[in-house]
Amino acid sequence: MFAGASALTSGEEQKRQLETLLRTGSTPQRTARRCQAVLLAGQGLSNSLIARQTGLSRPTVLAARAAFARRGAAGICEPQKRKRSRRVLTPELEQRILDATLKTRPANATHWSARVLASKMGVSRMMVQRLWQRHDIQPHRVEKFKISNDPKFETKVRDVIGLYLNPPDRALVLCVDEKSQIQALDRTSPILPLRPGIPERQTHDYKRHGTTTLFAAFNILNGKVIGSCLPRHRGKEFIKFLNQLEKEVPPDLDIHLILDNYSIHKSAAVQDWLKPKRHRRFHFHFTPTSSFWLNQVERWFGLITDKMIRRGTFLSVEELERAIYAWLATWNDTPKAFVWKASADVILDKVRGCKELSGTAH
Repeated sequence: MFAGASALTSGEEQKRQLETLLRTGSTPQRTARRCQAVLLAGQGLSNSLIARQTGLSRPTVLAARAAFARRGAAGICEPQKRKRSRRVLTPELEQRILDATLKTRPANATHWSARVLASKMGVSRMMVQRLWQRHDIQPHRVEKFKISNDPKFETKVRDVIGLYLNPPDRALVLCVDEKSQIQALDRTSPILPLRPGIPERQTHDYKRHGTTTLFAAFNILNGKVIGSCLPRHRGKEFIKFLNQLEKEVPPDLDIHLILDNYSIHKSAAVQDWLKPKRHRRFHFHFTPTSSFWLNQVERWFGLITDKMIRRGTFLSVEELERAIYAWLATWNDTPKAFVWKASADVILDKVRGCKELSGTAH
């Protein structure tokens, strides 16, 4: 009987069986190491020392000795089954996890992670992860919003959306705005080109060569844009752009402009410009305050920024303006109108629901 091994009934015979298994080339490596562990235990070695010599964990050494004590060499050859206490996702547990996710926060963070919540709830990380995926919950994400406090919000929304969904006859609807302070930036070192496995690289610092302002009018019917680069962003430049629109739009069409509430659009100089009879075909429609998303030209500004301005390198304002006009000409060769589908009622219902969630009265 082995010293240090518990309840071994036939020591020599069992020892020979273990040694045979250890020498046989067809014995799985894990089984051979467990045989070695039991043989070392028969020599009186401690479990910790056996674990170091065989490369097994101490619990595995204990399990091998226990299996040998129960069934001898046959117990060593049997695959070990781990006993795992796996919690079942009951409706009650699912609701507890959802409530914790949606209604509470961890003490040391702004949002739950699957691992932290699983530890708190005593469940597996994958259970939390699968539950979040099923309910489309993403605690790590955050989106920003702005609720307009314009007292005429509903009236202005219905006015603008009415132009999008049902534009008037013998009239042109243009979304107008200005992209100001477009900088002509030059990098301090040459740009390193794109290569396989390596993106295009540019220095984080730059040289400024001045700014320009892009005035743009987006035609909602065909997507064409009337644009002009001007040095400043004032009422005088805005009137100059209005004169350009007057020349480029056929004289037999009324012109409906969708604008934001920037001061130059409502200045006294602009009001005086509208008074003469020849300018009375211009009709201004203002979006609600803090509702720039209602103006389709903002989407077009996003395109020109992403595709040309943001990663562009310009040695002067003149070079920047040439690039803008070239991009504008290319766009107008194959323009694309944005299809507006949301009705005023749909938008107002969403805004109303957002106000209720945030506790805003109006």
